[in-house]
Amino acid sequence: MTMTTAGVIFIVTLVAALVAVYRPFGDYMFRAVSGTKQSLAERGVYRLVGVNPAAEQTWGVYARSVLAFSAVSILFLYLFQRVQNHLWLSLGFDPVVPHGAWNTAVSFVTNTNWQSYSGESTMGHLVQMAGLAVQNFVSAAVGIAVAVALVRGFARSRTGQLGNFWVDLTRITLRILLPIAVLGAIALMIGGVVQNLSAGTDVSTLTGGAQTVTGGPVASQEVIKELGTNGGGFYNVNSAHPFENPTTWTNWLEIFLILLIPFSLPRVFGRMVGQNRQGYAIAAVMGILAFASVALTNVFELAGHGTVPQAVGAAMEGKEVRFDVSNSATFAAATTLTSTGAVNSFHDSFTSLGGMMTMVNMMLGEVAPGGTGSGLYGLLILAVITVFIAGLMVGRTPEYLGKKIGSREIKFASLYFLITPILVLVGTAAAFATGNNSTALNVGPHGLSEVLYAFTSASNNNGSAFAGITVNTTWWDTALGLCMLLGRFLPLIFVLALAGSLARQAPTPASEGTLPTHRPLFIGMVVGVTVVLVALTFLPALALGPLAEGL
Repeated sequence: MTMTTAGVIFIVTLVAALVAVYRPFGDYMFRAVSGTKQSLAERGVYRLVGVNPAAEQTWGVYARSVLAFSAVSILFLYLFQRVQNHLWLSLGFDPVVPHGAWNTAVSFVTNTNWQSYSGESTMGHLVQMAGLAVQNFVSAAVGIAVAVALVRGFARSRTGQLGNFWVDLTRITLRILLPIAVLGAIALMIGGVVQNLSAGTDVSTLTGGAQTVTGGPVASQEVIKELGTNGGGFYNVNSAHPFENPTTWTNWLEIFLILLIPFSLPRVFGRMVGQNRQGYAIAAVMGILAFASVALTNVFELAGHGTVPQAVGAAMEGKEVRFDVSNSATFAAATTLTSTGAVNSFHDSFTSLGGMMTMVNMMLGEVAPGGTGSGLYGLLILAVITVFIAGLMVGRTPEYLGKKIGSREIKFASLYFLITPILVLVGTAAAFATGNNSTALNVGPHGLSEVLYAFTSASNNNGSAFAGITVNTTWWDTALGLCMLLGRFLPLIFVLALAGSLARQAPTPASEGTLPTHRPLFIGMVVGVTVVLVALTFLPALALGPLAEGL
């Protein structure tokens, strides 16, 4: 099967929309994070938490603020789930079991939104609204705040100040995420997404049986789930559920929301460092990697590798008929290229190579364009590594945006890059060593893929699942929770430490030996470094899993 005209139009209009909003929305976000005026609502928040908005923080204080806020959030969300049976709108559900509450609390606070439970039969409406949806906002805001702090490190000199975390968090939430979420929820409700407080409606099925269809505040949670690259679904089947994603155009809108902030943040980067062409270069790297992923995922799914898929013309198993193969493959690529993890199809039923692409997207570090904030700072780390390698090749001290990349800076960048592969590979090995891989539905290469996908998703704070594997056990909830926790906050600390080191430097004037970082050569080098680093790290594991199955 070849891609239909509708599939081509779907992708082309999506790209055109992202290009159209890059400059205006990027400029709006720049003003939101760089302005000095405080709104009445913002001043009220600062008084409530006892923050002086004029006081800036060093990287250490900024990092401690992030960690303290996240720790309190985890504790609150854990307790919220444990007492939900006593809360309004509990729908009669029991408290979430301890290991499940721990996993979910860590998952939503780290912007992972990995779910080892069925939302419609586990979480009451109040927990969904005041617990999970709130974290969808603030965890996304934390990622953007850290990215902005890193950019300030490049933009500033001879200072240890990186801004104020509490001010960044408040502004990003109130000025960027909340307004778009309100407008997006209205659009999704117009498209047929459910928004109510219903405990459920009893209906008769076509076969004469009875079924209770759970309602809830779905649209308001759906939009921030995508916009904040969170991904946690109100229903177990996530964006494949017609109450979350009814039509092709809502599917288009949800993908657009997933990519909107990550693809626009390079504009913020360019504005803050005073060189828009630097933002275009970073956006170009994101675009090249994303285009390659979307194209390959579509090719592998439309080609239908395997006897049955080839016989019917495409790999339709596990996909919603209302979306078809191409729209499902595009959604899968977008959700794994970012840290979203939402799904509108069953990744476990993808072809071996199509399923591999969803893993590779995450293994890239989710930088094309990545999560809200995390994609930008991940790609800037790769840019730092690239200029360091280029500096070694020409025998001079590497520089990026007028900042020297010395041993201290490259140590932080290297530690950032090493954390996730260690978590993924050690976690996968631990599952097999302890026999916990037995919860996988399959054996052989596909069984390895299911386990590898789970740890790749958790450690990269993606949250999507290959499915076909039972993960609501104490071991899995604990292990994946630790991977989500370490995979979020250890890299974040290294990013802020790098930002502090850069901010203290004096600017270095460009010379004849300085590598231009806005030209096609540098863009190609960053793409190459990203792909090569991932290939060297994960190729052996992929060779035993999806590649072995595909061959």
